[in-house]
Amino acid sequence: MRMPKPFQRFFIIKSLRFQLLSRSLLLMAILMAIIGVFQYVIMSEFIYQNKAVSIQEQMKAISPGVWDNLILNAKDSGQIIGDNKNNNFPMKPDRLPYFMTPDSTVAFVDAEGNYYVISNSTADGRTPPQLDLTTYENSSQFKYGRAYQIVNGGTNSEELVVLHPVFERGQRIGTVQVSMGTAPLKEILYHILIAFLSLSLLALIAGILAFIPVLRKTLVPLSKMAETVEQINSGNLAERFPVEQGQIEIDQLAGSFNRMLERLELSFKAEQEAKEQMRRFVADASHELRTPLTSIHGFLEVLLRGAVNQPDKLEKSLKSMLTESERMKKLIQDLLQLAKLDRTPQIELKEGRLDNLIKEMEPQLKMLAGLRKVTINLGSALRCRFDEDKIKQVILNLFQNAVQHTEAEEGRIELSLKDTANGVEIEVKDNGPGIAAKHLPYLFDRFYRCDSSRTRKHGGSGLGLSITRSIVELHGGTIKVATVEGKGTAFQVGLPLNKHSQ
Repeated sequence: MRMPKPFQRFFIIKSLRFQLLSRSLLLMAILMAIIGVFQYVIMSEFIYQNKAVSIQEQMKAISPGVWDNLILNAKDSGQIIGDNKNNNFPMKPDRLPYFMTPDSTVAFVDAEGNYYVISNSTADGRTPPQLDLTTYENSSQFKYGRAYQIVNGGTNSEELVVLHPVFERGQRIGTVQVSMGTAPLKEILYHILIAFLSLSLLALIAGILAFIPVLRKTLVPLSKMAETVEQINSGNLAERFPVEQGQIEIDQLAGSFNRMLERLELSFKAEQEAKEQMRRFVADASHELRTPLTSIHGFLEVLLRGAVNQPDKLEKSLKSMLTESERMKKLIQDLLQLAKLDRTPQIELKEGRLDNLIKEMEPQLKMLAGLRKVTINLGSALRCRFDEDKIKQVILNLFQNAVQHTEAEEGRIELSLKDTANGVEIEVKDNGPGIAAKHLPYLFDRFYRCDSSRTRKHGGSGLGLSITRSIVELHGGTIKVATVEGKGTAFQVGLPLNKHSQ
C-alpha cells in the first residue's frame, strides 16, 4: 500500500518538512520521557508518604494503655523478654487492632529496647524487620518531613516501615513499628506509568496527524518562493517576492531576495549597456578610422595613375594625405587616452591657482581663436587642488569646441573663472548656433556629434567632450551645459576646493 502523496513529501529524509517534523516529535518524546521519570519519582514519594501518614493516623488513635495490655499479656504468657530480642507474642485475631491492614506486621519496642513482635500473620508469613536501637529512640523525628523508611525485609523484599512513639504521662514508653510490603504500592505506580506511556504514545500519534497539515500550511510561503525562483532567469529579473506573508523570517528572506534581484537586474542592465556602448564604440571607431584610411588610399591610387609626374596634383595629394594622417593620429591618441582614463587613471592633484594657469594659456587660446573675439574674466587668487596638465586639456577641449561652432569673424568666446559655494567654476561661453534639446542627453557620449559634417571639416572626432568629462570626474568635479538655440552655448566645469589625490 503506497503512502498518499501529501505524506510522501514529509518522509524525505533531507527535506525541511521531515526534519522539522522528526525533530519536533523527538523533542516531544524526550520531554514526555523526562516528565514520566519525574512523575514516577514524585508519585512514588506521594503514595509512600500518604500510606505512611495514614498508618500513623491509625496508630495515634490507639491509646497507650492498649499497648501496655498487649505487653502485659505477653509477659503473663510466661515468655522470657530479653534486651532487644526478637520475642514473638502472637495476638488473638479479636484482640489485634482491627484497623491495621491485613498484609501489615506490627512490633513494639519498649523504652529499655526490648523488641516484641505483636503480629506477623501475613499471607506470605513475612516477619517484621528489626531496625537498630538508635532509629527507635529517634522515632519522634518521624512526625516531621518523611514519615517512613524503606528497608529490606526478611525475604529480601522491600518493606515500608512506619514508626510511632508512644507516650504516657509525657514520658515515652516505647515505639510502635508497622511494616508492610511495597509490592501493592509499586503495582499502583506501574499502572499509573503504563497509563502515562499509553497517553503519551497517543499524544505523539495525534501530534503527527495534527502537525503535518499545520507544517504544510506554515511552509506554503517558502514553497511559493521556491516556485518563484524557478521562474526567474536572466531574461526575467523583474519578478519579485511578496514581502508581507505573515512570517517575519520568510518576509526577511523575501526582502533579501528582492534586494539581490534588484542588484542583479542593475548589473545585467549595466552589462548590457556596457556591451551596447562597446559595440557602438567599436563601430564608431572603425568608421572614424576608415574615413582617413579611405582618403589616403584614394590619393595613393591617384598618384599611382600618374599624378606623381604632375607637381600640382602631387602636392595636393600629399597635403591631403598628411591632413588625413594627422587626423587619424589624433583619433588614435584620443582613443588611447580614453582607454587609460577608463582602466588606470593617474592623476596628481596639487594645490594651485587656476587664474595663473589660464593667464599662461591666454596666448595659445587667442591663437586658436583666430579672428574671433576672446574675453577672459578671472577672479583673484582662486585656489583649489588640480592636475595642471589635465585641466589644461579640459580648457583646450572646451575652447576648441567653441571655436569649431562659431563663425570665424563674428564669433565671440568668453572664458571666465569664479568662486562658487562648493569650489571654483570654469565657464566657456560662445555665441554659436546652440545645441538642440534632443542632443543634450548624448552630448558627452563617445563619437557623438551634433553636426557631423561641420566637425569633420574641422577634424573633430566626437571624443573631446568624453575625455573632458572623464578628467573632470577624476577631479571629483561636475560638468554641465547651458544652451539656447540660435544664441549660444556655455559649458560649466565645477571643481571642489578640497579634493585629495587618488
